[in-house]
Amino acid sequence: MNTKRIMSLDVGTRTIGIAVSDLMWMIANGVETIHRTSEARDYARLAELIKEHEVGVLVVGYPKNMNGSIGERAQICEAMAQTLREKFPEQKVVLWDERLSTVAAEKVLIDADLRREKRKRIIDMMAAVVILQNYLDSHPQP
Repeated sequence: MNTKRIMSLDVGTRTIGIAVSDLMWMIANGVETIHRTSEARDYARLAELIKEHEVGVLVVGYPKNMNGSIGERAQICEAMAQTLREKFPEQKVVLWDERLSTVAAEKVLIDADLRREKRKRIIDMMAAVVILQNYLDSHPQP
């Protein structure tokens, strides 16, 4: 069994959705949505979560355009991944194609019959769950 978990980040301009795997790297669970206030606070909270959940791998959602090209949002995620590598050198940092993850998360929440206000509060965390579950499903457990 693994001793470290995998954490995914759905990076937005105002929020960062967070999900964490179980120790067997099979199931993604939503953790929280960080409401971005400052870079220092964002990374401090991430450091707390990495320690609390004993994370060894950080998976950053990589929002490529539908044609596979790299747009402004993807460049922002590339920059964040690089900063994560510098601030958390003990963790492996991976960019993971997240096209349509928010759409998939929204569908799950609508199917669960959640009201719009509730969906709006947790959509970023659910997108992180979708990103992480796709990553876990594509990687056999070590």
